[in-house]
Amino acid sequence: MMAQLAANLSMLFTEHTFLERFEAAANAGFKAVEYLFPYDFSATQIKQALDKHQLVQALFNAPPGDWGAGDRGIACLVGREAEFARGIATALSYAQIIGNKRLHVMAGILPESDDYQAARQCYINNLRLAAKAAQKLAITILIEPINNIDMPGYFVSFQEQGAQLIADINEPNVRLQFDCYHCQMMQGDVVNTFNKLHSVIDHVQIAGVPGRHEPNIGELNYHFILNAIDNTGYSGFVGCEYKPLSHTNAGLSWLSQLQQ
Repeated sequence: MMAQLAANLSMLFTEHTFLERFEAAANAGFKAVEYLFPYDFSATQIKQALDKHQLVQALFNAPPGDWGAGDRGIACLVGREAEFARGIATALSYAQIIGNKRLHVMAGILPESDDYQAARQCYINNLRLAAKAAQKLAITILIEPINNIDMPGYFVSFQEQGAQLIADINEPNVRLQFDCYHCQMMQGDVVNTFNKLHSVIDHVQIAGVPGRHEPNIGELNYHFILNAIDNTGYSGFVGCEYKPLSHTNAGLSWLSQLQQ
């Protein structure tokens, strides 16, 4: 593989406390990690864990609003622009210390009563603000389409929709986070969709479909998919964002199978 696998520490190695998962990932052979949110810990703590275990930070998310109350990002929510800007400032301060060059900004769940066009313009304006701030630090802002089966009402659900928003935002450091699981759940045709959009893709994630378990479980042939991704020249990270069926290490046989 040209791409580098990154363990998603929000889903993998949850048998351990969060800061212990860095060591567990390194011991399992991963050279990079990603996760949803670092904000329960100081950036210095995370940087120390990365350095201690010689890991690269591939990606994390900007603050999503009030996750416990149901927020899944606030970028499209009119009236919360000031909160969004504060969240981006926090995320970038973490990224500077951690050494992270990619920041996923969740769009949010749009209530059916809200005006779609107003939400779309709010989203574009917010992403432009984030991109301009991130560009000063050589950081890329990522848009991830998330399937609306697992996350009903999510504002960006199709890969082409994400690509169109990137074109409309029109900032050089806004790119697509292509999650094969979400693509398959929403529209299928993973390889052809990736090939069509690869010029705007800057991060990839994988999981089995259905169930979001190990990549060797389900209907997707990741040996074929990842070879096809390699053939486009993509050499970035591939985040392993899946829910192990049991103990994480017990399900890692797919790693060796992938190399065969």
